[in-house]
Amino acid sequence: MEQRAEIFKNIHKRWFLYGLSFVLFSLFPVFSQAPLPEIKSYVTDQTGTLSSEEKAALESSLREFEKTKGSQIIVVIVPTTSPEPIEQYSIRLADAVKAGRKGIDDGAILLVAKDDRQVRIEVGYGLEGALTDFASKRIIDEQIVPRFKQENYFEGIEAGIKSMMDVIRGEPLPPPSRRTEGNGSHAAELLPILFFVGMFLRSIFGRILGGLFTGGLVFILTWIFMESLFLGILFAILAFLFILIFSSLFMSRGVFYGPGSRGGF
Repeated sequence: MEQRAEIFKNIHKRWFLYGLSFVLFSLFPVFSQAPLPEIKSYVTDQTGTLSSEEKAALESSLREFEKTKGSQIIVVIVPTTSPEPIEQYSIRLADAVKAGRKGIDDGAILLVAKDDRQVRIEVGYGLEGALTDFASKRIIDEQIVPRFKQENYFEGIEAGIKSMMDVIRGEPLPPPSRRTEGNGSHAAELLPILFFVGMFLRSIFGRILGGLFTGGLVFILTWIFMESLFLGILFAILAFLFILIFSSLFMSRGVFYGPGSRGGF
């Protein structure tokens, strides 16, 4: 009996060691990944290589390109991707950033690992027909690397993104959305109209239904001009509350006159 118990004990210990080894090996890739930078603009430089003027010039060019073409190019400079190879790091970065337009996937990332002396262009599916592996390698070898070897990092990045833009411009892509241009002015122009429309709906359907209809209209317009679900819901709630509560102050003073209104001039 003691011998059998010892055998079972050894078996359990062995399976425990196997399980522990499996867990450790499963977690190894996680611990061996380099941290990704937080992307808040077109150019992210964690090395201090670019001056503020150079960074502003690149961002202005990239912003204008996205406005006219629709595609988005992002520049990321990190000291190193170690312990990961730059290929694996750039794929994780692309998955995290999700550059380009949703559904079109026409974003591209120019990744520079300065201390590793490596450069990579990662593109979305929508640009794979234009920025092929061959085209990307040629841009890196002919435009970027020669300037980097002379310590001209800004010139290299500028020449690289210019070549990327030239290639992307020849790709037939959907035109850029104009919904986000001039959102502030559109909203300011619509406010008086929405006010009277909301009061008109309130006079016909009452406070609750009028508020709901007004909130729905505000949500639709917010989505059209700003493409923001959060702002659409927020503004819709505010519009509903306005019609439900505050509009009664205006109604009682005869500011609005319409069918079914109880006040008037």
